Amino acid sequence: LSFSFVRPGASEEAAPPLQQSFMIPKKEINMVSDMGKWKRSQAYADYMGFILTLNEGVRGKKLTCEYKVSEPIEKLVALLNTLDRWIDETPPVDQPSRFGNKAFRTWYGKLDQEAEKLVATVIPKHLADAAPEVAVYLKESVGNSTRIDYGTGHEAAFAAFLCCLCKIGVLRVDDQMAIVFKVFNRYLEVMRKLQKTYRMEPAGSQGVWGLDDFQFLPFIWGSSQLIDHPDLEPRHFVDEKVVNENHKDFMFLECILFITEMKTGPFAEHSNQLWNISAVPSWSKVNQGLIRMYKAECLEKFPVIQHFKFGSLLPIQPVTS
Repeated sequence: LSFSFVRPGASEEAAPPLQQSFMIPKKEINMVSDMGKWKRSQAYADYMGFILTLNEGVRGKKLTCEYKVSEPIEKLVALLNTLDRWIDETPPVDQPSRFGNKAFRTWYGKLDQEAEKLVATVIPKHLADAAPEVAVYLKESVGNSTRIDYGTGHEAAFAAFLCCLCKIGVLRVDDQMAIVFKVFNRYLEVMRKLQKTYRMEPAGSQGVWGLDDFQFLPFIWGSSQLIDHPDLEPRHFVDEKVVNENHKDFMFLECILFITEMKTGPFAEHSNQLWNISAVPSWSKVNQGLIRMYKAECLEKFPVIQHFKFGSLLPIQPVTS
């Protein structure tokens, strides 16, 4: 499975106009029997290809290494900084229940209103028509404002958002490392802040049997970063000292640090799946296992995928191979 990026060097102006009419993405998976449609869709092939292409792109690389940062990448980081600033401007409200602070709805309302404008700051003028379609994925990526919850389906919407930006040529093949290390990493920071500030519920979490309450992709890409590391083995990530010394370089350890900040008690009890993973002998085995688990536990689960939206960029139509 490979995802075809627009090649670098194809200049913006010289690029032929996209022969496509954009559309507002909508739900297509309404019952369990529709899941086959999803797995055969162009959207699934492109989404999974995108995830795996980035998985290869960050293999063996540290978060702190040198990589190209293009203008669209800078603009995406600025967009995420705006969302972060809005959290500061929207403090949690006093309410009887501990979880799901209603101030999240106010914060979300702002995003709902501004999403298209925010997306328009990232895409060039000649692609302005794509903004309403792409903005839907951004809005879906921050959690549900009714239930005040967040989970892997929302995370998938953010990956879909980035995938759409690649499909229209805003992000290029040489942006791969920056997509994960700069943009997706910043997204994670903002999501962690949302989760903490508004005490969001985990969406569709399998509790102690799930990998993590909120995220999945940083474990995949983060384990790829660690492949062939000279010293760090999977058994080391349950060691607090190792995590403290290396988390700034590796997304996987950053995730572990966040879990240990948020949860009390023995690691093996609150994060049993991850504890089991720490016994796997190599990072490449961890990486392969997580990709399989991601497909089975997230992408092939109706409760997660029923919320996914399909448009012209991520179409429900079957793959044309």
